[in-house]
Amino acid sequence: SLKSYENTQNTVDTNLNKRTKSIYTPLELQFIEMKKQYKDAVLCVECGYKYRFFGEDAEIAAKELNIYCHQDHNFMTASIPTHRLFVHVRRLVAKGYKVGVIKQTETAALKAAGENKSSLFSRKLTALYTKSTLIGEDILFKEIWFHALIFDDSVDVEEVTTDVPDNYLLCICENGENLKDRKKGDIVIGIMAIQPTTGEVIFDSFRDCASRLELESRILRLQPVEIVLPSSLSDQSEKLINSITSM
Repeated sequence: SLKSYENTQNTVDTNLNKRTKSIYTPLELQFIEMKKQYKDAVLCVECGYKYRFFGEDAEIAAKELNIYCHQDHNFMTASIPTHRLFVHVRRLVAKGYKVGVIKQTETAALKAAGENKSSLFSRKLTALYTKSTLIGEDILFKEIWFHALIFDDSVDVEEVTTDVPDNYLLCICENGENLKDRKKGDIVIGIMAIQPTTGEVIFDSFRDCASRLELESRILRLQPVEIVLPSSLSDQSEKLINSITSM
């Protein structure tokens, strides 16, 4: 966990890294800083011709992607080739993980021509994928198929030719017009559903009773993969959403 990283970082160790004056390597320190910002995501870190996972992310990747995981310096680590990145990203997202892609922001050629030849490659998060946001040029199946055919004969046809599903991101808000209505459970509900892949937007506003039949019918019809909720939600709506998402 990050807490253990921070605690360990503050301890004195005789095996200090000469470059960082810490027990961590420069790349590990860079990963720790990134992980502090994106604690709930599995991070894929570009390192040359590979993407690497570190710590708990590596253990998750090893389990879900059936790849090898081993100890390297202070972290467990696992890696995948760059041309297979988005095949594996799709697999992790399909299993419910949020996946962050961290890319190098400078090439080896630019690095060699610059003043800081021996310094660490600069990196930053370039994409954060969930079930509803698995879109973008890098995710295009034709591109994955092209790279997979060239570099990996063992590619599974089904994993790159599946049609894009209706991955709706649904936002729900409520407006209890008066105290009497709120006590009865009656409420005005507004919804907006977005399909990022196609740009389709669906919105609606309706009055619903305590049983939330109207809201239920719309959720079941849209089948959203993610739901964004307000900070305060009525008990009736919360109960309905919990029952649907736990199916």
